[in-house]
Amino acid sequence: MKQQGFWVPLGILTIAGFTFNTSELIPIGLLSDIATSFGVSEARAGLLITVYAWVVALMSLPLMLLFAKVEYRRLMLGVVSVFFISHVATVLSTGYYSLMGARIGVALAHSLFWSIAPAMAVAVTPPAKRATALSTLVAGGGIALIAGLPLGRTLGIIAGWRMAFAALGVLAALVLVGLWLRFPVLPQKNSGESRTEMLKGLIHCRPLLAIYLITAVIVTGHYTGYSYVEPFMIQIIGMAEGSVTLTLSLFGVAGLLGSYIMSRYFYRYSRRLILMSCLGFPIVMALLFPVGNVSVYLLAVLCVLWGLCMTVYNIAFQNEIVTLFPADSAVPMSFYSGIFNLGIGAGAFVGGIVCDHGLMADIGYIGGAITLAAAIYCVTRYMPMRPRRQV
Repeated sequence: MKQQGFWVPLGILTIAGFTFNTSELIPIGLLSDIATSFGVSEARAGLLITVYAWVVALMSLPLMLLFAKVEYRRLMLGVVSVFFISHVATVLSTGYYSLMGARIGVALAHSLFWSIAPAMAVAVTPPAKRATALSTLVAGGGIALIAGLPLGRTLGIIAGWRMAFAALGVLAALVLVGLWLRFPVLPQKNSGESRTEMLKGLIHCRPLLAIYLITAVIVTGHYTGYSYVEPFMIQIIGMAEGSVTLTLSLFGVAGLLGSYIMSRYFYRYSRRLILMSCLGFPIVMALLFPVGNVSVYLLAVLCVLWGLCMTVYNIAFQNEIVTLFPADSAVPMSFYSGIFNLGIGAGAFVGGIVCDHGLMADIGYIGGAITLAAAIYCVTRYMPMRPRRQV
């Protein structure tokens, strides 16, 4: 592909990333409304987040291996089609379990999307623009936090939570049209490699295994707090609905800021950025409750720093994986996506237990303690053996 022609397909992937991430995040902003709609507790409604994440965690690698020889564009068309159909089912759900089934369908699509989207973004982009491609793709997730989550929450409050998911179905249909008309054919580079050879390459790569372990732990800690940040702000801090929506949108502002920082400075300061993001999690999360009790404005600033940590972390470690496997990153990236979502599910589960025991005020302390363990491991074990040269 000509260098000047990569922005359109990259833009399509970014919009798709926004759509997928918004769908994953919306239950966080509408947790109380969904719980009320079906007459269940917030902790039980939170299982929608947990089950979704665990399906992605369990199915990312098996599905990637199953479809490892399918051309990328054709595979992505199928993935977005499943996403669209599952959102129709979400809108038409008649009870808690039918909604759960529909969300599992979305999760299956999510499993493959984030396994192949980074590899597709890199494939359509000139080598010198790889960090920009990954940052742009991840920026879609940041925009999901800025616009998708607060707009979905606002639409859900005004017209009901089903309308928020209906809007995502419309976006998915538009992405399908864009993929069909403007995205190039991209054969998978691993089409001649056996599944056994693929997995053997992962198992014997120590830096990659360290990335997976750090990701599982740090994401668990992050989502222990983040999954229940809406009821935390309302019930514990006493924030108004509008202030909660604004504060949640600041996570997305941080996402865009983090994407910009990574595209500009990662290759020069990669080590510092990785360390700052990992060490930032426990510090920021431990301050949630005390800072929230002092000032909601300071809490908003803290949330920006929290979102910045997650964005920098996510882009950095995806880039580390592409560096380790420059010719074929789809399978290791599928494992990363699965482990990331395992952490989301585990964090939502732990957070649910914490809330059920009346300890919602402590979710920052508990989540921060978990991320501290990952940060210590990153500093002492991963950094000494991380890939030194970014290609």
